[in-house]
Amino acid sequence: MKNFSNYDCYDRKEGLAFESKCVHGALGCEPLTGSVSFPIFQSATFRHKGLGESTGFDYARLQNPTRQELERTMAILECGTEGFAFSSGQAANMAVFSLLKPGDQVILSDDIYGGTYRLGADTFHTYGITFTYVDMTDTQNIKDAITEHTKMLFVETPTNPMMKVINIREVVAIAKEINAITVVDNTFLTPYFQKPLTLGADIVVHSGTKFLSGHNDTLAGLVVTNRDDLAEQLRLEIKTHGSCLGPQDCWLLIRGIKTLALRMKQHNANGIKVAEWLRTQKKVKNVNYIGFPDHPGYEVNRSQATGSGSMISFNVDSFETVKKILSGVDLVIFAESLGGTETLITYPRTQTHESIPEEIRQKIGITDTLLRLSVGIEDADDIIRDLDRALNA
Repeated sequence: MKNFSNYDCYDRKEGLAFESKCVHGALGCEPLTGSVSFPIFQSATFRHKGLGESTGFDYARLQNPTRQELERTMAILECGTEGFAFSSGQAANMAVFSLLKPGDQVILSDDIYGGTYRLGADTFHTYGITFTYVDMTDTQNIKDAITEHTKMLFVETPTNPMMKVINIREVVAIAKEINAITVVDNTFLTPYFQKPLTLGADIVVHSGTKFLSGHNDTLAGLVVTNRDDLAEQLRLEIKTHGSCLGPQDCWLLIRGIKTLALRMKQHNANGIKVAEWLRTQKKVKNVNYIGFPDHPGYEVNRSQATGSGSMISFNVDSFETVKKILSGVDLVIFAESLGGTETLITYPRTQTHESIPEEIRQKIGITDTLLRLSVGIEDADDIIRDLDRALNA
């Protein structure tokens, strides 16, 4: 029986459709026993046969078979060479920003997730790293922000919560000119719809808590790269910081990914239908959804992704309407997070983006009338009826 820590799981996945890769993962069955459900290896340490003889697993902070299956599966799905599973999306971003050195500059999307903003403003800023936020939909803004210290371009596309679309290929081209790393947060579209590494990005990050898990039952972060030098540094980060994902949570991610393709298809179909309905409502003043042909980033998204996903933000006519919706929804759940089977509605100003200063929130459009909707996989008509009751009753 082959030692599955070194088993070549990649060659036999060539030629399979994405849906099949999701279901079968890297190894698929556990090779020692044939277990179809990959086991949870709930062990902190692993026995050595003798001095200098290892099974390929030594200590769970360094490697664990369940975590390895998840990491290899993500590498396959994102078309990378190595994946790394972290205890949360924030832990994944911590590892990515830890690649930087004092004096380095990062350029990021201006309406980036509030937790990512907080990492820069409250944590890495104290280490002498500069974070510059610009509207990346216009690449001239990126060029204008570049200094001799620029070492990383960090992209969300679509952005959270304003749903701007960033041209990944153009950002990559700029980064290569200055020898900087391109990082893309692919949480909203997942590798089912968008594969940034194939567009030239160096690193992809995910909050695995969201669509990858898909069931609102675990916290996780994923990083995938196709560069050996970055993989070596990330391996050192996870070993040193101890921010690896535990085996039970890894198993939940593996299970969630098996249905990723099916869920994303339904998320996408529901997202379009709900977004179109929102546009017909008198109390809804504008809807930000990248699947609309008149969205400023529609054509860019079509050039680099195969779908629009289910993330929507929209403004209503007043703060009173905001409160009415949030207290009136029933099937739709007022809660933080996104990407689960259930439809969730969030108030960015005091939830996901509360860390961002008020003047910046106002500038980028995170006002007191903005709501963010993560459309789930329920029946779309049921979602619309629930929103209609909350909005118009």
